[in-house]
Amino acid sequence: MEQQRPIAEVSRIFFRQVVLPILEREFPEETAQTAFGLFGYGSEALGLDDVYSRDHHFGLRIDALMPDSLFQRRGQAMMQAVTANLPASFEGYALREGHLAGTGLALDSREAFLRRTIGIDHVPQTYTEWLSLPEEDIIHIVNGELWHDPAGSFTAIREALLAYYPEPVRRRRIAHWCRYFSGMGTYALKRALLRSDPFYATTRFASALRWGVQLAFLLDRRYFPYDKWLMVYFQRLPRLSAPLRPLIEEAVLLTTPWERKLDLLHALSEVLDATLVADGLIRPHPPFTGSPTSGYRLLEHAYAEIIQGLPEEIKGVVPVWDQIYLEQFHSRYVDGLDLPGWDRILGLNAPSDPPGAG
Repeated sequence: MEQQRPIAEVSRIFFRQVVLPILEREFPEETAQTAFGLFGYGSEALGLDDVYSRDHHFGLRIDALMPDSLFQRRGQAMMQAVTANLPASFEGYALREGHLAGTGLALDSREAFLRRTIGIDHVPQTYTEWLSLPEEDIIHIVNGELWHDPAGSFTAIREALLAYYPEPVRRRRIAHWCRYFSGMGTYALKRALLRSDPFYATTRFASALRWGVQLAFLLDRRYFPYDKWLMVYFQRLPRLSAPLRPLIEEAVLLTTPWERKLDLLHALSEVLDATLVADGLIRPHPPFTGSPTSGYRLLEHAYAEIIQGLPEEIKGVVPVWDQIYLEQFHSRYVDGLDLPGWDRILGLNAPSDPPGAG
């Protein structure tokens, strides 16, 4: 079956026409405390699902979050009631197989979902808590669609995160990426080229390019998503996509020589530095020249100036960016699967056993 429209749209209709009436009839109090929508993990929650999204974890999908204590007491009964009252399919999508076999409903504890995504189960209360959130996982909280949230608890968390970082937190993250882009990116690439080390050059160049793009998101006050969709979202940036995109598109070409790649990273530095000055994040400064052996570490100037102006309690706090909480959860998830089932999810197809084997 060819997909005619995004799965989020079909799932929303399925929820309104089929699932919500069942839940409001049989579990009105519990439903009034539950948030429903399509959000969280997966390309479909970003509205970016396509023909390649269908090979695993795909189908009708309703994400639902309720207080943990209520989920523990009533979640299983709610799932059973929905399963017992569903048709075999809806608009061509089977409901007895696939990602959410039997229901199309992913009922979960709100607190557990938040902890495995951003590490805490509430709106961040301090600058340090804000800095503990992996940025690419904030997108899993604020993305997608929220269709029904009578109690408003999940809505409040989404809105607090959508309001974006407190300014000291944003500045601390900006300083971090300035340090990484210049100190562990352009500087390291220069050294790799001087030493004729293509492996180190390749890894440092790729990392520097990513860090420069992520810095652009911070300067434009947008959360960046996980890597697969980073460039799609980058093209939507209101200011920095236009001046940076031609530099990036040339830099990533395999035919672009290494010295030119380094020059393009330096050009990115100039654009980012000028934006930092224009936004008042650092003071205007005279033109700098780079070192013949250390390269052009321009953004480490900004790193130091921003760090020195931050509140004392977060100067030494390193922002979290890796998806550590999600990976902790995923390790437990994989541990609970049988290996053949996991291999099927991965698309790893083993040949049939030869006759007489076993």
